Amino acid sequence: MSAPIVFFDIAGPDPAAQAAFFSGVFGWTVGAGGQLSVSTPGPLPGTLRADPADKVLYFGVEDVTATLETVVAHGGAVEAPRFEVPGVVVLGLFKDPAGNRLGLVEIKDGAPVVP
Repeated sequence: MSAPIVFFDIAGPDPAAQAAFFSGVFGWTVGAGGQLSVSTPGPLPGTLRADPADKVLYFGVEDVTATLETVVAHGGAVEAPRFEVPGVVVLGLFKDPAGNRLGLVEIKDGAPVVP
């Protein structure tokens, strides 16, 4: 039996600021105590990498560049602007106001855009 990912958290020193950021950028509804629920497209793909230890959550968006602009407008910072991995995916990386490294994957019709 596989072990599905059933929960995630994104830490930061100011939960109210984190709630405002993710609500403002992704439209998430954040409840009491920071509780939230986000939809997933089905099986959650992932990768194991031979890099220094790190974890990155990637969020599917229709326009990576526009979303990165929204990230900055809500106090985050762009780590890597929109870029293409030919034959694989279109990405962008950012940090939330608490410094968490996160990513964006450009999607169309619910599936990643493959350049």
